[in-house]
Amino acid sequence: MPVKVSVVVPVYNPGPYIEDCIASLLRQSLPPDEFEVVFVDDGSTDGTPARLDALATDHPHVRVIHQENSGWSGKPRNVGIDASQGEFVMFVDNDDYLGDEALERMYEYGVANKADVIVGKMAGKGRPVPVELFRHNHPHATLENAPLIDSLTPHKMVRRAFLERTGLRFPEGRRRLEDHVFVTEAYLRADNVSVLSDYVCYYHVKRDDAANAGLRPFDPVGYFKNLREALDVVERYTEPGPLRDRLLRRWLRVEMVDRMSGRRLLAMPDDYRREVFQEIRGVVLERFGPGVAAGLRPAQGIVAALIREDRYDEVIALAEWDGGVAPKAVPTAATWRDGALRIAFTAEYHRAGQALTFAADGTGAPADGAPRDLDEATARLGAAAVDGFGKATADLILRDRASAASFFQRVELTRERVPAGDGRIRLVLRATATVDPATAAGGAPLHAGLWDAYVRVGLGGWSKDCRLGPAPRQGRPAPPAGAVAGRVVLPYWTKQYENFSLDVDRATRSLGLTALTPEDAAVSGDGLLSLALPLYVADRTDVLLRWTGTAAGGPLQEPGTLTPADGNGSLLRAPLPLASMRGALWRPQLCLAPNAQPPRFLALPLALRVSRGGAVEVTGPPVPGPVRRLLRTVRRIAGAARRRMT
Repeated sequence: MPVKVSVVVPVYNPGPYIEDCIASLLRQSLPPDEFEVVFVDDGSTDGTPARLDALATDHPHVRVIHQENSGWSGKPRNVGIDASQGEFVMFVDNDDYLGDEALERMYEYGVANKADVIVGKMAGKGRPVPVELFRHNHPHATLENAPLIDSLTPHKMVRRAFLERTGLRFPEGRRRLEDHVFVTEAYLRADNVSVLSDYVCYYHVKRDDAANAGLRPFDPVGYFKNLREALDVVERYTEPGPLRDRLLRRWLRVEMVDRMSGRRLLAMPDDYRREVFQEIRGVVLERFGPGVAAGLRPAQGIVAALIREDRYDEVIALAEWDGGVAPKAVPTAATWRDGALRIAFTAEYHRAGQALTFAADGTGAPADGAPRDLDEATARLGAAAVDGFGKATADLILRDRASAASFFQRVELTRERVPAGDGRIRLVLRATATVDPATAAGGAPLHAGLWDAYVRVGLGGWSKDCRLGPAPRQGRPAPPAGAVAGRVVLPYWTKQYENFSLDVDRATRSLGLTALTPEDAAVSGDGLLSLALPLYVADRTDVLLRWTGTAAGGPLQEPGTLTPADGNGSLLRAPLPLASMRGALWRPQLCLAPNAQPPRFLALPLALRVSRGGAVEVTGPPVPGPVRRLLRTVRRIAGAARRRMT
């Protein structure tokens, strides 16, 4: 059968960090006879070569190529391209891993859209990845209609015929940013680029030892020499004008201004950041005309202007001020409605523990050129925030705690200027997000796990993320768990920082079922159990009850239903198999998602005592034997003590 995808993995001394990569490749939903894996070992000196050779022996679709060390990933990837047989080539780093359906989904998406390049949704585990690019699918993405330029890592699927037709290869040797050169040219020369955003295809992982190749300290001179090569590609394949300026702006923004901003800059040793500053300034003066910086956010534009004027000390001062500016998002309500969780919150920027205030008129110093000092810089940022408040944004993002997969939720937004006295105002965003567990993961249901809520606040010159919370303990939202979309979703507050999160199909005791008492249950004359539960359901929901008794034989199972009740609760109704329950004590377990594999049963703190004549009594759960013995001992000791006192 023709090979659909060749996975090329450059390898150099990954040690145990390659195991997740290997495991993910062996778990692929694409059949093994439809793809191949080509590991290119770049002269590893650890046990990896033997590990890969053994792997290839056990798996016919795995090949290993050994070569002398070349110094970086470019040559191993090129060797893998030349050895590949697939219709498409997928590039994976040895310390990252793929989603189980990544190859199948990306291949089918690329074929359906006749794409030369397919960009799969990424999740960053300790490493930054693009977020805006993956808001939704882009079957026909271009550098003009999508933020493709924000994704320049090599982890793409590329049509092999395109690589052969263009002769496109990675720069080789000991160097940096070879992926920028390759991916930028691929974007610019491809007939079509498709972005798949509804499934996490690639997990970009920061190693515990922080030894990822891209995270190692770099030589500023060599780094920015390599960066110029990426700029050369843009200039080779575009004409002067707005598109070229917008593409070049990506390197000015990400590789230069962001390095010279906020906490990222302040974390560098002073002598090293001075060297980086001077190399950046050389590129800015040499390569970027006025149209490149013109499209930056206000804060970025100020930093770029200060760099151009060689004002290092002012860049540091602005970084110290801006590093203390952060958004804060406070939940004000969380309720279930129509099968979805509606979360209301406010968001605004703070500094030094206080909400930022702004001059109400929004006027500031002229926006062109570098500011005279820090006061003028902050005045410009304030004016930009007020003037642009009509376009301010607040997004709610759900992030899977285990995988870091992130998904935007639908948000309704209003903007309010709140008087703060002395002619100043606060800029407050009031938002309501709708989280539908059936579609919240990019159109798919939320999978089991813990999901943390983040808020991204865009205002003037800032776009920063924060957790949703904390909220004041008194009166903070406390919605019940919901049995919706075949999931059990529990909104909760984290213990350490009291932020808002969702528990999906994991919680047991926290669901509130342990607080049930016999008074919450009733049994009708015809054997129908009714039980009030502190669970939300949107509509009639099928459940399953399992009864474990003292009588001989296995457990009994009966279907039941949940229907909405007052106060966001529900009513469980289930027929009792009384003919099989006579003369025994029975304890119930409830499965809220019978179609789940495997189904999960939750113990209810109740028991049914059924007489031989069929009479039913709802009681509390029987006291375990050890507890009964302990109680008898306590009573005996207490009785003896009373006798000694009399």
